[in-house]
Parts: sequence; C-alpha cells; structure tokens
Amino acid sequence: MQVFSDFDGTISVQDVTDVVLSCFAEPEWEDIEQQWKDGLIGSAECMRRQIALIRASRRELDAILGTVAIDPGFRAFRDYCRANGLPLTIVSDGVDYFIRHVLRQNGITDLPVVANLLHCSVVNGLESYTLAAAPNSAGCSSGSGVCKCRVVSGMEPQVYIGDGRSDFCVAGRADLVFAKDKLADYCGDKNIPFIAFDDFADLLSRMKAVIPSIPRLHRAELQSKIA
Repeated sequence: MQVFSDFDGTISVQDVTDVVLSCFAEPEWEDIEQQWKDGLIGSAECMRRQIALIRASRRELDAILGTVAIDPGFRAFRDYCRANGLPLTIVSDGVDYFIRHVLRQNGITDLPVVANLLHCSVVNGLESYTLAAAPNSAGCSSGSGVCKCRVVSGMEPQVYIGDGRSDFCVAGRADLVFAKDKLADYCGDKNIPFIAFDDFADLLSRMKAVIPSIPRLHRAELQSKIA
C-alpha cells in the first residue's frame, strides 16, 4: 500500500508558494492567480509565470521559507507510516525547492517529493527563477505541472491526503481519500467517498480506526471501509 500526501495547506500550515509570492513577486502574480481561478489557464502555466516574477536572492528565499510551519502532528504520522511499512510520498503542484527547505527546517529529510522543479540562474549579478514541470507530467488533463493522477497510479492500493483544487482529479482515482477544506467539499459534491479530517493528529486516529491492519489490506478491502 502506498500513501501520498499533498503539501501546501495539508502538511504545511500555509501555502508556501503564496507566502513566497506575497513577499517577493511583482504584483502581476495576483492577476495570474485570478486567471487560474477563473479557469482561463492551467496551474502549470500559472506557476511558471508567477515564479518568473520573483525578485529575491536565494538567501532571502531561504529566510522566508524558514518561517513556514508544518502541521504539528505530521511527524507522528510519518513515523507511523514508517513503522508499519507504508511508503509515504509527498505529491505537490507546488515547488520542490520550497517544500524540501521547509521539511528540512523541521528535521524531515527522508521523504520522496514529487513537485515542480525550480531552477535558479544569475544574470548581471541578479538571481532569476524558472519552473519546470515534474517528470512524466506532460499532457496532464488538468493542465497541472504535476500530474498527480499519473504519480499515484499503480498496482498497489493508494491512500491520498489533500485539501485543495490540485487534489480534485486524483481524489476520484485513489482507493482511500482523507480530505479537508476545499477537497472535502468537492468530494461531497461529486459523491466521492472520503474521510474528513482536521489535522494530522486527527487523521492518524481516523486511519488507525479504519484500517488497523494496514499492511495486509487489499484494494477491495480498503474501499469497503468507506463504501
């Protein structure tokens, strides 16, 4: 069994990319954000254009990333997955560098991260940034830089944890969904079975109650838990 979790607003208390853009991007980033919310562009195009507007040094980026908190219960959840032989992967339509830095600041360096790839270059002494889609995300039907559906697809049952719009598509494909905020509303509207949670301490107790013998469950058994 594989466990996948979104990052921004799920593991992190704040949306990390929004924190960076609010501090360092030219004001145009908000207009681009609205175009995405209005469905005029996909998230991949949105993110690429926004990241190009960042005007900050690497040191300044690192300083603001160091202020981003993660859910206090996430480490215990990570430890539970490890103790029960459950591979845990972070799948985000955010930025790999931002995510890894926040995790490292919180003492977490052992988790795979699938996210958009940040590249930094220096021109005339000034740092500029570009964003590349994650590998194997070309042709994503949702226009995302990270095709979460492709990442989670496989033979083993999948548990997916998320909170927002980038999780909508994949929620209909995972075998067991833990959802909060916008994702919970979406699953309810679309009649997608899910388990609501408030934070990772809450999620962990619900996971233990629903699937106490996790390593031995097969896909049909997992789905029957929330049918």
